Amino acid sequence: MTRTESSDAVLIADYDFGDVDIERAIVEGAGLRLLTAQCKSEDEVIEAGREAAGVLTQYARVGSRAVEALTRCRVIARYGTGVDIVDVGAATRHGIQVTNAPNEWCAEEVADHAVALWLAAARRICRYDRATRQGEWRWQTGEPIHRLSGQVLGLLSFGAIARLIAARAKAFGVEVWAHDPFLDESEIRACQVRPVSFDDLVEGADHVVVQAPLTPQTHHTFDRATLRRMKPTAVLVNTARGPIVEDAALQEALAEGWIAGAALDDLEEEPAKQREWRADNPLFALPNVIVTPHAAYYSEESLRIVRTIAAEEAVRVLTGRPARFPVNDLTAGSRP
Repeated sequence: MTRTESSDAVLIADYDFGDVDIERAIVEGAGLRLLTAQCKSEDEVIEAGREAAGVLTQYARVGSRAVEALTRCRVIARYGTGVDIVDVGAATRHGIQVTNAPNEWCAEEVADHAVALWLAAARRICRYDRATRQGEWRWQTGEPIHRLSGQVLGLLSFGAIARLIAARAKAFGVEVWAHDPFLDESEIRACQVRPVSFDDLVEGADHVVVQAPLTPQTHHTFDRATLRRMKPTAVLVNTARGPIVEDAALQEALAEGWIAGAALDDLEEEPAKQREWRADNPLFALPNVIVTPHAAYYSEESLRIVRTIAAEEAVRVLTGRPARFPVNDLTAGSRP
C-alpha cells in the first residue's frame, strides 16, 4: 500500500452545497488536509491546487493546462457522472486517476425530473400558472393541447436513466422510441421500446427527450438543421447537458414555430460555470420554454451520495487503494 504523506491535501475546486462537512469528515478522517475554493476558470484551479494531491470538482474545468501544472496531483474526482470538464487523456498520460459517480446516484431523480418537464411542457402548466397569477382565468390560454395517449416519445440515448424515463412514460399511453448507436437493437426491444434511427427519432417523435452524454460528437446535436426537421407540434426536453442543444437555434425554432415547446434543465452557457452570469438569454423571453437550473439530479439523498463517493474515491487513491469508479486506465500512461 502506498504511504500517505501527512501533508497530502485534497482540494475541493468548487462546490455549491453550502458546506463541506461530508467531505471534511472523510478526508480529514483519513489523515489528509482539506482545501476549498470556488474556481471558475482553469487558471484559478491551477492557483488553488498547487499543493493538492487530489482534486474534487463540480463544475470547474481541469483541462490539460491544469493537469500539467498540478504536479502533485494523483487523483481527480468528479462530483457527478459526466467527465467532459476533465481532460481525461492528459490525466492518463500524467498518471492521474480520474473517477466519477455511476449513474445510479441520481438516476431516479433525473428520470422524475425529465417526466415532470415533459408533462409540464405538453400540458402548458407554466403558461397556465403565469397567466392565472396575472388574473387570466381561461382554459384557452394553453391551446392547442393534444392528448398524450397514442403519441410518440423519443429518447436520444438509452442508458440507465433513459430506461427509467421510458418505464415512467409508458404509463401515459405513449409509444416509446429510442436511438442509441452504441446498443444492439435487441437490447432496446427487450424493454418494449422501439429502436429507431436518429433521422426517424427527430422527424417522427412528438416529444424528444435528450439523455445523451456531452461529447464532441453530441455538441450542438440540436442545431438549426435538426430542429427544422422536427414536427411543428413537437416538444424538446433536455435533461442532459446544455451544449447538446444550440440555444440560438432553439430560440429561433420556438419563436418562429418550427417546434411547439421546449423544457431544459441546463443552458448552453452553463451558468454555474460562470462567476458573473446574467439572466439575459433570449430563451427566457419566450412563453413556450421551461428552464430549470441544472437541478434534475437534485434530492437531499442524491447530493449526500455523490459527495460521499467523490471524497471517498480521492481518499482511496491517495491511500493506495484502487478506485471503485475509475474513468481511465492508468496502465495506458504515467506522469513523466
